[in-house]
Amino acid sequence: MARVPVLKSPNELSGEARAIAEKIVDTRKSLDGPFSVWMHAPEWAERVAHLGTLVRWEGSLELRTRTLAALTVGRHFQAQYVWGIQGVIGAERDIPRSTIDAIRDGLSDGIPLEDLQIVDFTRQLLRNNRVEAALAQAVMDRLGTDEYVQLTTCIGYYAMLAMTVNGVELESNPAHEALEV
Repeated sequence: MARVPVLKSPNELSGEARAIAEKIVDTRKSLDGPFSVWMHAPEWAERVAHLGTLVRWEGSLELRTRTLAALTVGRHFQAQYVWGIQGVIGAERDIPRSTIDAIRDGLSDGIPLEDLQIVDFTRQLLRNNRVEAALAQAVMDRLGTDEYVQLTTCIGYYAMLAMTVNGVELESNPAHEALEV
């Protein structure tokens, strides 16, 4: 059970908070996930929603690459909500089940090399707070400076989501795959 009340509808709010929640629902279709708790700090929710739109949909970084990073972040933080929803999105973005399973199990076997590069980059950044020079250069060569920065920002964004859902013990959607922690 979540440590804070989970807000599911703009109707549970009033004034400016309700207006912000309505905008979020207009763009995201619901207040599910971290927004159900971020709405306790409406200005933060509004700003994070704006950043989330940028990280999730805008920019030139391939959506599949973002999803590989998000899955790796969800697994690293054992964030049930992030892992569950990204598993669904991963399947929609043609990430093989074997890759999702390998990320879940902390393995590299069975992950195509191009995907493994993103997974390893994300793992190193999360585990070591740095990325080895050779891998960083390989990702830079592959993505270019702009998308390299987009990738690192994406990793940070999903880390923020993971910390939020873990800090409040937000339960994941029971229809999504759960991590064993």
